[in-house]
Amino acid sequence: MNALLVVDIQNDFLPGGALAVPEGDRIIPTLNRLQPHFDLVVGTQDWHPADHGSFAANHPGRAPGEIIDLNGISQILWPVHCVQGTVGADFAPGLDRQRWSEVFQKGTNPTIDSYSGFYDNEHLQSTHLNRYLRRMEVTDVYVAGLATDYCVKYTVLDALDLGFDTHLVHDACRGVNLGANDSRDAIELMKEAGATIVSAETILS
Repeated sequence: MNALLVVDIQNDFLPGGALAVPEGDRIIPTLNRLQPHFDLVVGTQDWHPADHGSFAANHPGRAPGEIIDLNGISQILWPVHCVQGTVGADFAPGLDRQRWSEVFQKGTNPTIDSYSGFYDNEHLQSTHLNRYLRRMEVTDVYVAGLATDYCVKYTVLDALDLGFDTHLVHDACRGVNLGANDSRDAIELMKEAGATIVSAETILS
């Protein structure tokens, strides 16, 4: 069985949001078209408490983009985003979720960030996505969403480590690109780790 993992298509990551991914809204029509081509569709959702340690606002004198030590882990500081129960944490209104079977929330622990849809950044706590995919007898995982160079990348790398045949739908993703080549480098890293890089048009055809 194959599954499409739709990563973090939330208002705060879209243009005008607190942590906007450039052109993040442009992949929504593609994601909507892709979903009927999969046996299973699940979503991930950043779901941070307001006191999350990755927020620059929770570290006086610090600014987004700075790197700190957060409980022994190197942490990029972000603007406040995807706070539990806020409009910014909601899924994009144009995103079709009728086919979604489950949503897996991440980033709920204020002491550690969680980019991957499977685990926090130190693999201390699971979202139970792996257990769910195993129960549904999924063998092939296709990953798309936001952002290429962070949550998509780490979701792909964890899926590979867990033994899934893992595919990145590269044109159904967009990157933050704090550095000009971050998305390109992330795709190359995923490829080197064993992911297959596919296009949405190939799947749709």
